Amino acid sequence: MGCMGNRDRRGATVRKLSGGLVLVLTTLGMGCGGGAQEFAPPVPEGRLEQAALSHNQLSTNGLSFNGLSFNGLSFNGLSQSGLSQAAFASWFSDNPARADEVMRYIVRCAVPEGQTRTYLHAQTNKTYTWPGLLGLAPGWAGGATATVAEQQVVSACLVAHANPFGVSVPLSVQGRDALGQVLASSPEELAEFSRPESCFFGNLFQNQGMYAGSQNPPLNANQSTSRACAVVDGSGTPRRACAPIVYVGSCAAACTLDAATGVSFLRCKVGDVYFQPLTTRVRDADLAVCGDGRCQVTESCGTSNTYNACAADCGACP
Repeated sequence: MGCMGNRDRRGATVRKLSGGLVLVLTTLGMGCGGGAQEFAPPVPEGRLEQAALSHNQLSTNGLSFNGLSFNGLSFNGLSQSGLSQAAFASWFSDNPARADEVMRYIVRCAVPEGQTRTYLHAQTNKTYTWPGLLGLAPGWAGGATATVAEQQVVSACLVAHANPFGVSVPLSVQGRDALGQVLASSPEELAEFSRPESCFFGNLFQNQGMYAGSQNPPLNANQSTSRACAVVDGSGTPRRACAPIVYVGSCAAACTLDAATGVSFLRCKVGDVYFQPLTTRVRDADLAVCGDGRCQVTESCGTSNTYNACAADCGACP
């Protein structure tokens, strides 16, 4: 699989033109080497004023890391007092590097912008500080027990940021917070991120699974994207299996459209369980196209013009 070279990168989540969000890809990385890979240029600052424009690099391995109940964190609340619980300390100490990255995403998803959560790891005397941004779970962020809606929308946020290649790609995230407030987005944002992508839902706190559906136009044979977990091609199936995320097919078939926004869904159903989802949109410019002169992490060498045998970008295989 081809590469443009490894570069460590801090992905940014923009809310009112500020913030930052990154989670290092771990065991599922498909790039060439250990660093996160740049896939497309970031959105220029000052151009958009949306509530939830994000870069994604979360691995599904991080999603499933001992679950998201954190041995009682969901009951103690995502507050400083909750982080001081012995059960959280035990969970964090099991793998501090991974826990740090998971917490970075959780706090950014759940806690409002302008707030942080700080944790002192007693064994190493190292202080971790995680800034909030999207504020999807205000009650839980304030120290209350996480409601089912908060569990679901935070889970959806985490799953939406999963990326099997560890590549940072800007996303427009649509939906509602746990209190039912719409994540506002400007007409400019919707125009810039014109390609409807996927819907994500589930409940990691209650071990009810992680799900993804597609609403994007199918990829052509010469197109590819690191957002492959719920992006289909002409076969009607995702380009890549991303266990433990389960692909459910079309978002329209599994979910109820939010008539108030027209770009997101109110709820999605698996079996007899309804979940509150989030929906993503991407830019056409972030699709890799065989023949554009760059051998992307999603492309391979070969003798054709398809994404998995792209001679023009990646050359012939040795």
